[in-house]
Amino acid sequence: MYFLKKYIIANKLLSIVAFYFIVSILLKIIFSIDILIPCLWKTIFHIECPGCGLTRAFIDILHCNFIDAFNDNPLIFIVLPVGIFYLYFDFMKFRRKLKSTYTQHGI
Repeated sequence: MYFLKKYIIANKLLSIVAFYFIVSILLKIIFSIDILIPCLWKTIFHIECPGCGLTRAFIDILHCNFIDAFNDNPLIFIVLPVGIFYLYFDFMKFRRKLKSTYTQHGI
């Protein structure tokens, strides 16, 4: 838990964005309140970008509706595993760096 706290502090921007998405998705699922940021590409050009539908697809995955998630945006099945993979290995790299810092200083 200590390393997670340090990781969140070291990655402030990522933590803020993740917190926003977690809160907005929970509000959408539980209370049907939509505070998600609209797609700027779709707002300006009235054409869906490749990322449109990823949040809906993620919510569908949380509900175990994999077919609906695929219909919303098939990229979710690439983006989600790659994102989890990246966060895991970035956290492990941060943890190794933090441990080596403590062992060098004798803490």
